[in-house]
Formats: sequence, C-alpha cells, structure tokens
Amino acid sequence: MNARMLGALREKNLHLWVGGWARQVARGITQPPVSGTRHLLFAFCDHYEPLWRTDDIDRGDRRVQVWQERYPVEVDGFLDADGRPPQHSFFFPGEQYRPEYLDRLGRIAKAGLGEVEVHLHHDGDTRETLTRDLEKFIGQYAEHGHLTRLGGKPRYAFIHGNWCLANSRGDRRYCGVDDEMRVLFDTGCYADFTFPSAPDETQPGIINRIYWPTGDLGRARAYEHGERARVGDYRLDRLLIIEGPLSLRLRRHKLPIGIENANITAHDPGTAARLRAWVSQNIHVAGRPEWVFVKVHTHGAPDDQAAGLLHGGMRQLHEALRRYNDGVRWKLHYVSAREMYNIAIAAMQGAFGDPNAYRNHVLPPPPIRA
Repeated sequence: MNARMLGALREKNLHLWVGGWARQVARGITQPPVSGTRHLLFAFCDHYEPLWRTDDIDRGDRRVQVWQERYPVEVDGFLDADGRPPQHSFFFPGEQYRPEYLDRLGRIAKAGLGEVEVHLHHDGDTRETLTRDLEKFIGQYAEHGHLTRLGGKPRYAFIHGNWCLANSRGDRRYCGVDDEMRVLFDTGCYADFTFPSAPDETQPGIINRIYWPTGDLGRARAYEHGERARVGDYRLDRLLIIEGPLSLRLRRHKLPIGIENANITAHDPGTAARLRAWVSQNIHVAGRPEWVFVKVHTHGAPDDQAAGLLHGGMRQLHEALRRYNDGVRWKLHYVSAREMYNIAIAAMQGAFGDPNAYRNHVLPPPPIRA
C-alpha cells in the first residue's frame, strides 16, 4: 500500500473504528450459527431536510409534496411478514419547522407509512439555549400529532445534525453542549439514531451495537464509552444508542477499500449486495441473536436524492429485502425508529419469539397514527 493510499485512508478516519470492526469480525468466526427462524428488523431513518441549501419556503414545500405524493406509490405492494408496509422515519430538523411541512408528513403517517422524529442542527449552544429550543420544537411537532407520548409527555428519537452529538468535533463546532446527552434525555429523548457517522471525525469507536452510554455523561463525546444492550439489563436513567451497520467494502476504484456506512443515496442505492453486508454485521441485543437490527439512513429531501429514491431506488431496496422474508429462514419486519426501540427494550426484558408482538411494548404510536 503506497503513501498516497495510506493518506487517503487516514482522511477517512478509519483509525477511530476499524480496530473494533476487526475484533468483531474475529468474534463472528468463532460464534455458533443461530438455529431456527431469524427476524430482520429493518428501519429506514431519513435526515429529512426540506430547506437543504435553500431558504425558499415554497421550494421546501414542493420537496415535501413530492414525498407525500410519490412515497406511497413507490412502496405500494411491499409487505413484511406481518402484512405491514415499509416504514419511513422522518427525522425532521426543528430549525426548519413550517406547519405545512409537518402537515404533509402527517398524511404519510396517517396512511401507516411512517413517523416523524426530531433532527437538529445547532452551533454555539449552551445547556439553557438547547433546552429551550428542543422544548419549543417538541411542542410544535406534538401540536401536529407527531411524537409518541408517555404519561402525557412527548417522547422522541433523535439524530444530530452534522453528526456532532455531545459536542464531539475537535473544533467544537455544530453543537457547543458537552452534556447534550443529558439534555436530550431530560427533554424526553428515548434513543439516539445518529450513528454511524463515518467517515466523519465524530464516529465512535463502538460500532455495530445497541448500547447504553456509561461513565460521565457530562463529558463531550460521552458516547465513546458504553455497555452493550443485553437480555436482563434495562436502564431507566439514560437514552439508548442504536447504531446502523458499519464495515469496510471492496470497490473498483483507485482506492479499492471503501466504507459501508448504510447511507443510501441516489448514486449509491440499496442493493442486494449492500443488504447482505448490513445483515452480516449481526447487530442485536446480546442474548437474543435471532433478532437482527438493520438501520439505514438517507438525506431524502434534496431534489436529486428524492428523484433517486422515489423513482426506482426504494423499489430496488424492497425487492432485495424480499429474500429475508421466506418465513422459514427469515421473517422481515418493517419498523419505525420508535418500534425498533420498543423491540430492543422488549429483548432486554426477556421477550422472545416473534418481535411483531412488541412494536408498542413501551412507547405507543403517536396520536396521529393512533
């Protein structure tokens, strides 16, 4: 490997996580195969930004309208083992709030095709300003019937804009709040879905895991330390981190080694080969290996991405998913982010069998879907 190639690999920040991936691969070789039917829990999480690179409110509305009209058509005819259609979790950025945007996404939710969660880009915040803004945005979403409720209080899943959860960049940009994970939990966040963020510098060393952050949650980058979710261990005092698959892959490029980070784009769509790579990372709650969690992500609102996803890209992915729904070796379950969390918690609490029974185990559907 020449110096130029090594330099290119360093720019991808592989040193942050590739050691953990290599150890995971080594462990996988020694683990016995799972017997019986396996269950694939598939969640599609969208960093959904209608005002991406524009401040034109009408253009943003047209972008949401495209999804409102095209998404039901694109996923028509696809059903999981439970007879449910694909679920799309729209992580909507609070700073881009417009009532018409959430009303349009509400029509998708009412059709049983997805749910809205919280996304946020921010910079230079304090604990006080972040708390104020989150409470404002959560209230706005709740007025439209979005977000689940527990004890009358809205609860939400979260993805951080610019990947910068817990003030994790070296230059301290795009956040500002070291104890952000505490603020999120205090304002009703039940789980974070930000990662993987590779090749960004914010990528944690813990990969392909569902885990509880541990240690001092007031520190920047507190997610670097955690305990794997396992049967018999359930926490009530912190949010859960649910990661998507991350690995290396071979490519036919000048740099033959690439990063597989489960990011679906117009130029890198969801294919059968990528799907095999995601499933093979074997993300699960320890002690319940037959329930395999796959969370993919996209930035679906920009025009070029929407065109790729809504005119063939989605159908290609869901066609590939059919091989994981033969009813014998695999059963497929389309889940929202909330449902994925519920099923993970159910596993930790000792549930077994068919995970379809636990979609609403802890947190009920948001009012707009109830």
